Amino acid sequence: MKGLLAISRGIDRLNTRLGLAVGWLILITTLVSAYNAVVRKVFDTSSNGLLEIQWYLFGAVFLLGAAYTLQQNAHVRIDVVASRLTEATRAWIDIVGHLFFTLPLIGFVVVSGWDFAYESFRINEYSADPGGLIRWPAKALIVVGFALLGLQVCSEIIKKIAVIRGHTTPCQ
Repeated sequence: MKGLLAISRGIDRLNTRLGLAVGWLILITTLVSAYNAVVRKVFDTSSNGLLEIQWYLFGAVFLLGAAYTLQQNAHVRIDVVASRLTEATRAWIDIVGHLFFTLPLIGFVVVSGWDFAYESFRINEYSADPGGLIRWPAKALIVVGFALLGLQVCSEIIKKIAVIRGHTTPCQ
């Protein structure tokens, strides 16, 4: 169990660092958005490339921040029900949910997304809009974000097993 918990801590560290770094993308997205708005209103001009980078950054925040959100237990839960259950019962529910719902969905998205992103890269796909951006980086973010989420789900499963086996904290 100690070895698995060490792997779990490593995954948690990776997703914590990435999650905190991704927070800065919110500031960058806001600045790009404000710049776009000012240029559009003051100079009556616009850039599809800047608009698309805004969308890419917004997508990156959600895709790369999802694993951190799960790790911080900041995702949506039905706390009214969960608060009435024992810690071990909640751990079992999480394990079953992750194994039968979350991991299969993540696996599907990663496998499908890989082909989707690779084909975009292979043909050097660009946006159809004039001045638009190359598309494969945005599509690759789908694969990377879901892969990181998959790793975090595995980390959460390890920690839930530790709880069930009687470890007082998942870090033991």
